[in-house]
Order: sequence, then C-alpha cells, then structure tokens
Amino acid sequence: MSAVGYYNQTPNGRPRPSRFGAFAAGLGGVVVGALLVWVLFYTLPELRPENGTSDTQIVEQGAKEGSEAVSVNIMTDVTKAVDIAADAVVGVSNLQANGDFWSQSPQQEQAVGTGSGVIYKNENGKAYVVTNHHVIDGASGIEVTLSDGSKVQAELVGSDIWTDLAVLEMDGAKVQAVAQFGDSDALKQGETVIAIGNPLGLDFSGSVTTGVVSGKDRAVPVDLNGDGQEDWQAEVLQTDAAINPGNSGGALVNLAGQLVGINSMKIATSQVEGIGFSIPINSAIPVIESIEENGEMIRPAMGVTLMDLVQVPQASRQDTLKLPEDVVTGVVVNSVIEGSAAAAAGMEQFDVIIEMDGTAIDDIIELRKHLYNKKKIGDELTVKAYRDGELIEFNLKLVDNSAL
Repeated sequence: MSAVGYYNQTPNGRPRPSRFGAFAAGLGGVVVGALLVWVLFYTLPELRPENGTSDTQIVEQGAKEGSEAVSVNIMTDVTKAVDIAADAVVGVSNLQANGDFWSQSPQQEQAVGTGSGVIYKNENGKAYVVTNHHVIDGASGIEVTLSDGSKVQAELVGSDIWTDLAVLEMDGAKVQAVAQFGDSDALKQGETVIAIGNPLGLDFSGSVTTGVVSGKDRAVPVDLNGDGQEDWQAEVLQTDAAINPGNSGGALVNLAGQLVGINSMKIATSQVEGIGFSIPINSAIPVIESIEENGEMIRPAMGVTLMDLVQVPQASRQDTLKLPEDVVTGVVVNSVIEGSAAAAAGMEQFDVIIEMDGTAIDDIIELRKHLYNKKKIGDELTVKAYRDGELIEFNLKLVDNSAL
C-alpha cells in the first residue's frame, strides 16, 4: 500500500512550504528590493531617473546652513550651447560725429545705433567680427563691446549691401571665444535654434531666445535704397526665436553651439508674431572670405545698366523696343559699359533680356540672383534678348565687377 503523505509534503516526502510562508517571503523580497532602489537613487543623484531620460541634469550643490534651501545646477542642451557660443557674441556700436557747423568745440563721435556681431576668427593679434551691413552703415567709427563689458575700437574691413553682411577687424588681446561655424544646409525644419544678441541695445547684451527653424530657403523682398521698390530678394532662414532691434548681426546657433546663421531682420507688424530671419552661414562664408581678402564681395559683372520691362509704357514697348505683343516681362538694357563683357558680346541699348542660361528672366531681381548666385568670374553666360522684334543670343565671358 502506498504511503499517505501530508497535504503540505512534497511527493518525495519533504515538507511543502506553506502558502503563508511563501507569501511572506515574497513580500519581504519586494520590501528589501524597494529599499535598495531607494538607497541607490537617493544617495547617488547621478542615478536618478530624470538624469537618464531628459537632457536636463540637476546636481545638488549643498544646502545653506540653518535652512532647507538647496542650490542646484541645472544643465540643458540649450544652456550647454549658450555656454559654448555666448562669449563670441558682441555688441556693435555705430559711431557718428556729433555737432554742427556753428559749434566751436571739436566734433565727438557718439553711438547712433547699436547691433550685434559674432567673433569668428582671432589670429596674429587680430580678431574679426561679422555683423550686418545695416548695423554699421554710415559709421565714422565702430566700437565693439565684448561679453565681459570691455570696449574695443574696430575698423571696417568691408561690407556687402546685397547680403547685408560686414566684416570688422579689431585687437584680439581681450577676445575670450571664437564662434565655430556649423552647417546651415543640414538644419531641419522644427530643429531647435538659439538667438544670441543685444535686443534694444547694450543694456540687454547677451540676451538669449530660443525657437525652431520655421522654414529654410525663404526669399524675402528687400528695398535697399529706400525708394519703395524691391531691389533684391534675400535668401534666409526663418525662425520663431525672438529677433528684435539690436539683435541684428548676432548669432543663430544650433544645440551644438555652432553658428548656423547671422540674424538680420524680422517682419514687424501688428498682425505678425514670431517671424524672424537669419542669413544662413553657408551663404555668408563666401561673402565673409571675399570681404576679408578684398575689402568687398567680388561678383561677376555683365557691364550693363538695367530697368524692368514692366516700367516701360506700352507705347514705348511697341515703338522703341518693337517687342512682340506676348512679351510682357523681361529686363531692358539702359546702357552698355565700354570694354565690358556685354560690349564684347555685342549687346546694345534697348536689348530686352528674357532668358539666361535657359532660365526665364522676368525682372532685375531674377537677373541678379542668377548672376550673383549661379555664376562666377570667368564663367560663360548665355543671354537671349529681343532687339527690334528679333530674338538674339549672346555669349558673355563674365568679368570682375570691381574692374568696371
């Protein structure tokens, strides 16, 4: 006869653990485990969950004696980027002579406007700053204010009205940081960017605003000579990071602290908020290099003066230009400079340009963009134009604009 075992015995006759005992043992294990987790996470701050799942790091630095206040050091991706880039951003003051004809005292320079700039090079005792053309336009003197408040006199190396960029040179002895260029072509729509500058003047120097890249390759019409007519379309980055007067010429940086844009302008109307523009650094670098080397941006030139066809009265289009009725856009050659590329190619006054290198040209802005952005000095340019109602093709070998 088989042996009869107890209920709490195992089949081999060993005592079976009671259900209550198993439960108690399990509960004890949970409690011990919880205590171990608490000890690890709250005696070793670097292991706490927030330090592994966020870009924010909180480090307790100690409590004040007799109180429960705790000093904390909060580090985020934004604060890290600002730490890298901020000291390279400076204030730029446009100094102009103060006084009038009747004054007996010597004229003194005073700041009539302030903006921002970015130190991008410090070599052989000289530092170089990139800022906006409109920040230093008309200046008889320029003063740079470093991040520590030090003021240094600067000289204008050169500027370029078309890209709204200027380069300054100054003594580099007190310079603490130099900006690192990033890659503006690699920016993504929605990527976090940071604007650093001096909104409303030097009283707010080193201000930081954050936002995202709202759009790339934006074309913004610009009136360069104040006549109410568009002269150019600036190709810019759009951001919702706050850019206010005084931020012009300051830095737009990515989360790596790299310079990806030079802040330039914003749309300022009561109906619009959060639309600012920055010159992409990849577009700015060739201009900066040309200004530093030549004192100006050297561009290819045709050697003509121009006007838009839309400005020509209809009667003159028929009687003087003799255009076909279906030609309603283009660029009219007002004059041809002697010895220029256009003169060598046989272009004449009243030729009406409608195409360059197979691309339709409707106005002067499109002509300039094609010439300045697509061509280099020495390149061949194919132009189609109407003369006395006949379509003619010209081949131009582009020359240095400074030579004309």
